[in-house]
Amino acid sequence: MQDTIVALATPTGRSGIGVIRLSGSDAVNIAESMTEPLLRPRVATLRQLVVPGTVEVIDEAVVTYFKAPRSYTGEDVVELACHGSPVVLRRVLDECLKLNARLAEPGEFSLRALANGRMDLAEAEAVRDLIDARTSAAARQAIRQLRGEFSSQLRPLKDELLDIIVVLESALEFVEDDLPSVQRESMLRRMSDAAGRLEGFAATYQAGHLIRDGLRVAIVGRPNVGKSSLFNALLGSDRAIVTDIPGTTRDHLHERLVINDIPVSLIDTAGLRETTDVVESMGVERARSVMADADLVLVLIDASEELKDEDLNILAETAEFTRLVVLNKSDKPARIDPDVIGDRSVSDAAISISAKFGDGIDELRSAIISPFSAAVSDTSGFLVTDARHFDLLSRAATEIRSSIEQAAAGMSEEIILIGLHNALRYMGQITGETTTEDMLSRIFSTFCIGK
Repeated sequence: MQDTIVALATPTGRSGIGVIRLSGSDAVNIAESMTEPLLRPRVATLRQLVVPGTVEVIDEAVVTYFKAPRSYTGEDVVELACHGSPVVLRRVLDECLKLNARLAEPGEFSLRALANGRMDLAEAEAVRDLIDARTSAAARQAIRQLRGEFSSQLRPLKDELLDIIVVLESALEFVEDDLPSVQRESMLRRMSDAAGRLEGFAATYQAGHLIRDGLRVAIVGRPNVGKSSLFNALLGSDRAIVTDIPGTTRDHLHERLVINDIPVSLIDTAGLRETTDVVESMGVERARSVMADADLVLVLIDASEELKDEDLNILAETAEFTRLVVLNKSDKPARIDPDVIGDRSVSDAAISISAKFGDGIDELRSAIISPFSAAVSDTSGFLVTDARHFDLLSRAATEIRSSIEQAAAGMSEEIILIGLHNALRYMGQITGETTTEDMLSRIFSTFCIGK
């Protein structure tokens, strides 16, 4: 991290303003090489940017200098707010690179902030989550984590574990004496309370995961039942090609929408049927793979025709999935009795729609999130949204429960301490205190380059 790094901190493309960020020991020298010297910390000034050593003007920009350690990364940071022309921004970046700056890696600014103590790992991950947030609920949770709420709730638990560890470590120095029963009972209660609080945090993951990552919803059915029409109707736009020719959709289409503050990844799949067409058969296999990975499967049936063997096969194939049967083409005379679709749970969940005319689409949207709405009924508290955090919390709680069982069984302090030290290490991995370099590389590779 000795290099000075540079990156475009705003999205690529044309815009009113494009911000280029420099961070490192040479950030000020590089910026002053392209503009007037003597940048003042924390003062935004309008400057001309020129090609170093010439009078050729590249752009007029607002230049802001953040002096270390009071900056985002904890290093000297200079931000150049240029006009948002891709040509201009590329030119400024090129001049910075010529002056020995290096193009930043994904998430490297936030990684430096972590290394310099400006934020912990959970807060850094919240930066990524806030940028990626697709709903207001997801943004609220990311902001809470960014402000350190998760870390501040973990800190007392870590302190509690450390206190218990100190007691047990001290007891090892006096092996001839057992811990007094009162002290031992108190220690067991404290350990149980710590495990319970960790399990309480982990229990919020189901709601947090839905808010952050949303649902994967796959539309399946035999060819020509209206899957692409339903896909377009739910999106409110003509995203998929719709024809009367069976097998038009050869591969799955993927688009996102939001229903009642829950992100939904909607997937239109190829029609499920036996076929000798090589390309179509590949689409059918991909449809089955998507169906297996989906949180909810919409089984679409053409209600204007009698049930076919292909419909019955699809109903049997999806019986073990969380599914919703949708009867399409309600604008035509019905030839299917909902009571004979299949088992009672299927017929109870069946919804009649007309994808062509939009009838029943609002009811269907509500039905899609209905099985999951209870999990996100209350998002006022802090929720664990990251699978990595959930896994580490669960592991830490399991280790403490193991230590409690060992203590209750009269095991030695050395055995009891193993689980407590493991729990402390897992909790440290959440905030970055005990996280390996390889893990950090994997985490920050998911960030955008400008952050």
